[in-house]
Amino acid sequence: MAPEERAALAAWITPAELTLFDSMHVADRRHGLDVVASLRAESVTERDALLAGLLHDAGKGDTGVWPRVAYALAGASGQWILSLARWLPGFGRALVRLRMHAATSAELAAAAGCPARTVALIRFQDAPIDPEFGELLRLADEAN
Repeated sequence: MAPEERAALAAWITPAELTLFDSMHVADRRHGLDVVASLRAESVTERDALLAGLLHDAGKGDTGVWPRVAYALAGASGQWILSLARWLPGFGRALVRLRMHAATSAELAAAAGCPARTVALIRFQDAPIDPEFGELLRLADEAN
């Protein structure tokens, strides 16, 4: 992340939220920034929604690229892919972490002091319940 990008980020999130962001895998940090950019392109200015976009994948942890690929393929082509992939060394726990990442990300966001609306947007990122920003977050996530 460029120094000016980091300074801009630090200007609108708390130190605890920045610590959570810094703990994320580099790919998830970049993805979060891209989701925020997509939300802003849709004229979203609400901090709770932007923060959810930034931190929604915090619970994925240090999951390697191949479990992520298998998880994405399963979403597009069928769960049978996960049945096979979970037998590969190192994939079992990673796939569970990916399946549970919305709940885990929400818990991490809550522990970092994020607002309740941010936590709910993260928790229900795959099946949005927030009438104003839930679907916008889901679409921005899919687009990035």
